[in-house]
Amino acid sequence: MTTVTINENSGEHRIIVGPSQPLLLLAGPCVLESEETAWEIAREMKSICERLDISYVFKASFDKANRTSLDSYRGPGLERGLRLLARIKEEIGVPVVSDVHGASQIEHVSEVLDIIQIPAFLCRQTDLLVAAAKSGRVVNIKKGQFVSPWDMKYAVDKVRSAGGQKILLTERGASFGYNNLVVDMRSLPVMSSLDCPVIYDATHSVQLPGGAGGSSGGQREFIPALARAAVAAGIDGLFMEVHPDPDSALCDGPNSWPLDRTEKLLRQLLAVRAAVKEDTDGEE
Repeated sequence: MTTVTINENSGEHRIIVGPSQPLLLLAGPCVLESEETAWEIAREMKSICERLDISYVFKASFDKANRTSLDSYRGPGLERGLRLLARIKEEIGVPVVSDVHGASQIEHVSEVLDIIQIPAFLCRQTDLLVAAAKSGRVVNIKKGQFVSPWDMKYAVDKVRSAGGQKILLTERGASFGYNNLVVDMRSLPVMSSLDCPVIYDATHSVQLPGGAGGSSGGQREFIPALARAAVAAGIDGLFMEVHPDPDSALCDGPNSWPLDRTEKLLRQLLAVRAAVKEDTDGEE
C-alpha cells in the first residue's frame, strides 16, 4: 500500500504514514477555544508522542459549521483560527490539520495547514474535493455516516483526478437509527484496499449526533474498547479529540477523551499494535 508523506520538505518534522511506519495521531480539541487551552493540549500531546514514538499532528477546527444548534459555539473563525494554528505549528513544531467547509476556504487554509480535512457530511462534495486536491496538501477525507466504505472509492477518484495523490481516509462510524452511530470494523480493511492509509476516529465514533437536544451527546467510556479493536484491525493512524476538562469543552465534550488519561490509553494501543505485528510477522 502507498505511504503518504506529511511535511515532505520539513526535515525532522517530516512524517510518513502507512504500513511499517509509526502510528499517526491527529489529536486536539474539537474546536479552538481559548489560546491557553490550545497551547496546553498541543504541548502535552507533542511531549507524550515524542516519548512513545508516535507521529503527532495537532488538530482543531477554526469554525464548526455543522453544529446542531444555531446557538452552539463555532470557533474563532477562519482568520483568527489560522493565525493561532500557524503559531502552534511554528512555535511548538508540529504539523496542523483542520476541516474546511467550502472550496473558497482552500486557498487560505493551504498556506497554514499540513492536512486539509474534508468533514464526513461533505465527503461527496466534488468541488471541495477537487479544490483540496489542487492545493498540493495532504487531504484527509472522513467517511460520511451515510456512505459505505467501498463507495469511498469515488471520493478518492475525485481527488486523484485533480492531481491529489496524498490521501488519508478516516472512519468515524455509520448512522444506526436516530442519534446513534455504530462502527463496522470491516470498513477499515475495505478502505485500506483503496491504496490509502486509514485513520480511525476514536472519539466521533462514540458521538450521539443531536442526542442531547440542541447538541450532540457521546459515550466516552467506549473509546478505549473501540480504539483497541481498530488498532488490532491494522489502522495506520488514530484521530482523537482530547481536552483537559471534557465536561466543560465548548464542543463535543461528551465524546472527548481527558488529556491526563491520554498517555495511558496510547500505551495500551501501542501494545496491541506490537502484538498484532508480532503475530503477523510470525505468519510470514
